[in-house]
Amino acid sequence: MGSVSVTRYNGLAMALHWLIAALILTNIGLAWRFEDLHGLDKDALVQWHKSIGISVLLLSIVRLAWRVVRPPPRLPPDMGQGEQAIARLVHVAFYGVMIGMPLSGWALSSASPLIHIRPIVLFGVVPWPALGGLSHLPPGPMKAAHDAALGVHGLLAKLAYVLIVLHVGAALRHMVLLKDGVMGRMWPGPGR
Repeated sequence: MGSVSVTRYNGLAMALHWLIAALILTNIGLAWRFEDLHGLDKDALVQWHKSIGISVLLLSIVRLAWRVVRPPPRLPPDMGQGEQAIARLVHVAFYGVMIGMPLSGWALSSASPLIHIRPIVLFGVVPWPALGGLSHLPPGPMKAAHDAALGVHGLLAKLAYVLIVLHVGAALRHMVLLKDGVMGRMWPGPGR
């Protein structure tokens, strides 16, 4: 197939996309790493994981607001209705993950007795509040809230893996197989 003319995302949308993607991939790597650690080594990586997660949350809210102010470019007309529906569904699910995972992580951290010993401090500098309703629960309800948030966090992590594979696979399909210019919509620099 030949190249088609596509409208590109603007610079801020591209910057947020790639920055959030890099942070998410970094956080996945940290999560895999700290599962094998204990003590202070683990604590340091967990704090970085929390810092990056809150950063993803804040940047995702900015990205979502920017998307409302500056809607994304239309999908190319030669993409079938089914393919367009799947692309939209994956994007909506990504927003759910980019916002839901940090919120569930914040909740599980807040619903832990450790929050009073090791509070959240973003990048070792900025104190971040616990969710007060969770951090002051009695032990039984606190454990239940922690376990529920941990379960949601784990499910969203699995969904994130699926979405990443779908998203990257679709991008590569458009770039390598179809060569239809869709990848150029989000690629920095001159349109491809």
